[in-house]
Amino acid sequence: VALKRMLNFNVPPVKNSTGEPVWKVLIYDRFGQDIISPLLSVKELRDMGITLHLLLHSDRDAIPDVPAVYFVMPTEENIDRMCQDLRNQLYESYYLNFISAISRSKLEDIANAAIGANAVTQVAKVFDQYLNFITLEDDMFVLCNQNKELVSYRAINRPDITDTEMETIMDTIVDSLFCFFVTLGAIPIIRCSRGTAAEMVAVKLDKKLRENLRDARNSLFTGDTLGAGQFSFQRPLLVLVDRNIDLATPLHHTWTYQALVHDVLDFHLNRVNLEESTGMENSPAGARPKKKNKKSYDLTASDKFWQKHKGSPFPEVAESVQQELESYRAQEDEVKRLKSIMGIEGEDEGAISMLSDNTAKLTSAVSSLPELLEKKRLIDLHTNVATAVLEHIKSRKLDVYFEYEEKIMSKSTLDKSLLDMISDPDAGTPEDKMRLFLIYYISSAQAPSEIDLEQYKKALMDAGCNLAPLSYIKQWK
Repeated sequence: VALKRMLNFNVPPVKNSTGEPVWKVLIYDRFGQDIISPLLSVKELRDMGITLHLLLHSDRDAIPDVPAVYFVMPTEENIDRMCQDLRNQLYESYYLNFISAISRSKLEDIANAAIGANAVTQVAKVFDQYLNFITLEDDMFVLCNQNKELVSYRAINRPDITDTEMETIMDTIVDSLFCFFVTLGAIPIIRCSRGTAAEMVAVKLDKKLRENLRDARNSLFTGDTLGAGQFSFQRPLLVLVDRNIDLATPLHHTWTYQALVHDVLDFHLNRVNLEESTGMENSPAGARPKKKNKKSYDLTASDKFWQKHKGSPFPEVAESVQQELESYRAQEDEVKRLKSIMGIEGEDEGAISMLSDNTAKLTSAVSSLPELLEKKRLIDLHTNVATAVLEHIKSRKLDVYFEYEEKIMSKSTLDKSLLDMISDPDAGTPEDKMRLFLIYYISSAQAPSEIDLEQYKKALMDAGCNLAPLSYIKQWK
């Protein structure tokens, strides 16, 4: 809703307005791109009057008679580039939207550039959007994708981290969370685990919220924000937890569709990239192998099959794809059958009466064609994605890993020794083996004895594993 409002020059879109949308250009940086792309498709952007969407730092031509909507982070180089756009008189008017709040000094830089370029009247609106987070589903968001190493587990837990670096990380996280609550229009009750990075984030966020509420006139949480959150008595609960509380889970090999796609395929911001292996058919001897085709698919909320099955265990997903395919074929056959009936000669009376019956049927069949095509597209998509996942499961024996790790984590008896799993040359990549061993190490009540540990280490090294994570976990434990 906030994005659509921004693209409509920061006024809520009016329903049933007969007028055409105003044609405009959207200019974003990489951060803006990541925020918009999981939520609005190119078609939806076009419906809102966006004819072109360009990256801020690409070479752009002047289009003097269109308004431009900017959606960027208030960084030094972005501001410089915007000032340059003003000087070059690229567009008719400028709507500047900043993903997170812009500082006073940078605003003054823009103002000076506008005066210098004699373009003050063309800067129509300047807004802080507070949208510095990426929404992937109705109830899931992540903090950042660009330079995501900045706020990773590793960044926070590096032994050689300096205080200033830690401050920067905390500020980044706090800014994103603050943006999220501004957009939600609600002030959370905050709970956190003590003595950890989570507590640092909580304290900073609390301070930032309080400072904002102190100035009632300019508070982001009162007045005509999206939901006047001030008067809602149900405040959401924000629980901040340090990852160290449960370190085994992110290493665990999973068994549900969405988690598997995320684990074994290249899956970012709701888009999965697959390489299709092309066979060697009909290529002359000595020809270079064909290049692999890269395909990317969007797995979004509008994909009914994905919504329904993303949390299902993988074998069920495979069955469901099969069922969908069968019901699709039945529908397709029905359309074909009707077509052949329509081709009959109109002599005998049975045929005529059948015709009037079937006209109705055919009409309904034709009207369901777009639906059929969409169904076909989804079936193809999930067939390809599921096949790719299945290849990984088979080649790496992921089902075995999954079951074995479940047993370790639930402390039930193991049917096969861990050493055998590690030294089995057919089971999994070195990384799979390392993950399995780390889960065992984290979950075991007492650490394995030095003698056993040496044995495991040797087996892991023989399997080609990098032992660095083990020494970290050992120290951590």
